[in-house]
Amino acid sequence: NEKNRKLRVCVATCNRADYSKLAPIMSGIKSHPEDFELEVVVLGSHLIDDYGNTFRMIEQDDFDIGSKLHTIVRGEDEAAMVESVGLALVKLPDVIQRLKPDILVVHGDRFDALALATAAALMNIRILHLEGGEVSGTIDDSIRHAISKLAHYHACCTRMAEQHLIAMCEDHSRILLAGCPSYDKLLLPHHREDYMDIIKSWLGDKVQEGDYIVALQHPVTTDIQHSIKIYGLMLDALISFNKKTLILFPNIDAGSKEMVRVMRRKGIEQHPNFRAVKHIPFEQFIQLVSHAGCMIGNSSCGVREAGAFGTPVINLGTRQTGRETGENVLHVRDADTHNKIYHALELQFGKRYPCSKIYGDGNAVPRILKFLRSIDLDEPLQKTFCFPPVKDPISQDIDHILETQSALAVDLGGTNLRVAIVCMRGTIVKKYSQPNPKTFEARMELILKMCNDAMRDAVGLNCRILGVGVSTGGRVNPQDGVVLHSTKLIQEWSSVDLRTPISDALHLPVWVDNDGNCAALAERKFGHGKGVENFVTVITGTGIGGGIIHHNELVHGSTFCAAELGHIMVSLEGPECMCGSRGCIEAYASGMALQREAKKLHDEDLLKVEGMDMKLSEPITAAHLINAAKMGNSKADAVLTKAATALGVGIINILHIVNPSQVILSGVLASCYQAPVQHVISQRALFSVQNIKVVTSDLEEPALLGAASMVLDYATRRIY
Repeated sequence: NEKNRKLRVCVATCNRADYSKLAPIMSGIKSHPEDFELEVVVLGSHLIDDYGNTFRMIEQDDFDIGSKLHTIVRGEDEAAMVESVGLALVKLPDVIQRLKPDILVVHGDRFDALALATAAALMNIRILHLEGGEVSGTIDDSIRHAISKLAHYHACCTRMAEQHLIAMCEDHSRILLAGCPSYDKLLLPHHREDYMDIIKSWLGDKVQEGDYIVALQHPVTTDIQHSIKIYGLMLDALISFNKKTLILFPNIDAGSKEMVRVMRRKGIEQHPNFRAVKHIPFEQFIQLVSHAGCMIGNSSCGVREAGAFGTPVINLGTRQTGRETGENVLHVRDADTHNKIYHALELQFGKRYPCSKIYGDGNAVPRILKFLRSIDLDEPLQKTFCFPPVKDPISQDIDHILETQSALAVDLGGTNLRVAIVCMRGTIVKKYSQPNPKTFEARMELILKMCNDAMRDAVGLNCRILGVGVSTGGRVNPQDGVVLHSTKLIQEWSSVDLRTPISDALHLPVWVDNDGNCAALAERKFGHGKGVENFVTVITGTGIGGGIIHHNELVHGSTFCAAELGHIMVSLEGPECMCGSRGCIEAYASGMALQREAKKLHDEDLLKVEGMDMKLSEPITAAHLINAAKMGNSKADAVLTKAATALGVGIINILHIVNPSQVILSGVLASCYQAPVQHVISQRALFSVQNIKVVTSDLEEPALLGAASMVLDYATRRIY
């Protein structure tokens, strides 16, 4: 029966370091023959004499090696590493085809592991990657993350590594936070009775516990010359520090040959204080590290395993600087002088630190076995990635030249028709303005002509136009791109489909919304509303309008009539409004309402103030009223106070209904209303909303920027 058959697990090991992590898992798999079949593949530096022929310890641990692959091309330089990966890729397919594993277990970040993961992924074998998501600070990071991308399942060691894997779009349900498998062994034999025998067998009979150093430094392949220099300085410091030192040969990375040469040049192998060895079995190595006075170098063992015993560690250079460490690790990033390293030895040697369990609690293997049992071989092999939502990229296309992604913005006002090219950062690159024609045909014709002109200019300005955004007065159905009802200021502008003709003529996507909503969108992308989840924008101009942003989205309402803020009624009687009703905010506080009151005062000759320069011929506007009030005209001041109170009461109604976290006043009258409106709110609103800030917009062109933001937000997301 398919469901009850054993899981064929292939464990591939490349070197002494990964074997120390894989051996506990191999033992666990082997001790459950009812659930698992274990296949062992050995490759890489295990099979090389210079590195101690470490495959023998796998045989001594009583594992049957199913395949031995000689995959290392000698040369210990960058090219040899690449050729070794190629050689492994040539030899692995036969082995994988013969073994037909259900799952391949790969460890870490070595180039051999990359070859294993590549071969398995291309041959549709599920991969469990150990120790993904960690950061050490070298080329190993790139290789480790590449293996994570190829792997189907992950057993990671630390919470931070788990977070990194999730951030790398890996599926959370396929990530196991297991801890490091080597800790399962570490934490068992911590106090072996015979530990002194082990120490003496490696360092001689005279050595005392805690009175020797373990040194292990590997090349950093991205900066080999620097690695060799640090290695020489470390050896000099150790010679002058004059303590018994067990030094391990470096791993097989590019640069290791030169490091061995440095060691031989300094006569380390003959020096009475030093024992230089190629390999130590992991259990014995752990005893040596746990009882050492100090560990020095850049091995991951120093930042990981040594922490479990509180052994002091000196980490030289950048090879492990990204890793999480306990307080036992002292980093010497710029190990550029013998003195620095000597001083670090003085600081660390012989100390004892609290044991740190960042990398595991000793129960990794049972967790991993449970995880392996839970793998459903019937679920699809194809990986899925969990991509997070991405904030607006300010992206540029390389198309022979770098082009700035931009939008065409169209603003249809009562007086003018304006078009602008707006780039991703909200800069208006070029602006065009014409009087808004009175008839529908002339208006459409002019819109298309101005857009075509702008499109032509955009090429020369290096702007790639992604779409057209239209801001217009009136009520709009943005889903269909149709103006439903216009304001009285724009004639012949009801039931107009704007999207189709513009889109057909320019071959671009088109978005349409009303000017109030556009002002709110402009604030959300470029203004005070950036990063604010809930806010309201009120435009105070010829008329009064606005938009409401709730949970980062515009509120349109069921019949696209939401946020008609100018027509909030603040009085049962009140002056007549353009909409045909009475007592709307617009009838009190809009530019037109103020102009109407200014004319009344002027007709009764009550507008003039001493020192106010007023030509009788010029038309009376709201500006005259504001000027007169500033210069002490009490009648004009009373009109403005009433207008500000009406606007404030209207805004209080908004605060009580949608409770935004801020109110943004936009338009020509914003600055003169801001303080009085804030005052009305503090006097008359409910206590919970009295502290909501009213701010004045900093945007010069809210309608154009809002129209552009519809394009820049949606065209770059490729959805309508």
